[in-house]
Amino acid sequence: MKNSIAILGKTSSLIFCLVMLSAAHAEKADLNKPTNVEANQMFYDESKQTNTFIGNVVLTRGSLVMHADKLLVRQDQAGHQFATLYAPPGGTTRFRQKRDGGKDLWIEGNASDRIEYDTKTEIAKLFKQARVKMLDGSKITDEVEGEFISYDSRAEFYSVSNSVSGESKPGSGRVKAVIQPRGSDKGNDDK
Repeated sequence: MKNSIAILGKTSSLIFCLVMLSAAHAEKADLNKPTNVEANQMFYDESKQTNTFIGNVVLTRGSLVMHADKLLVRQDQAGHQFATLYAPPGGTTRFRQKRDGGKDLWIEGNASDRIEYDTKTEIAKLFKQARVKMLDGSKITDEVEGEFISYDSRAEFYSVSNSVSGESKPGSGRVKAVIQPRGSDKGNDDK
């Protein structure tokens, strides 16, 4: 159990430094917090270096809270972790985390299939009916949605596609983004 929590701890601290827009940085204090995982079952396969948590999975690390039906974490020989959070049938896998830069800034995301994170590349992928929101308190400041969202935390680059393959396909729907104006409207009256 200690091994599984240690491996998962390394993974989760990076998992949701994750998502979206370059202004969205996860709270740095979360990196020094312990990772707690609750589930109905847990399996650890040392030969395959995998941890599997099944049934009403709740992962917490500081302000980060993640929910899934199943969480699979595997580690390669170099020590890189690969985490996959699976949604329950008819539901979503989701997360919420406080962001640095303000008292009440948050990031939330969900996907109806799965969320994958690779610590080697530091790329997160949200699959099927994916959505990420930036919040200031309860007010949504920015929001993106599509069938697939990929975020490279090293380059602070994200892409949203209309198909779960990550490639945009004609006739497969549209991606959406809502980007709120920045700054104050004070003194900027149009005359």
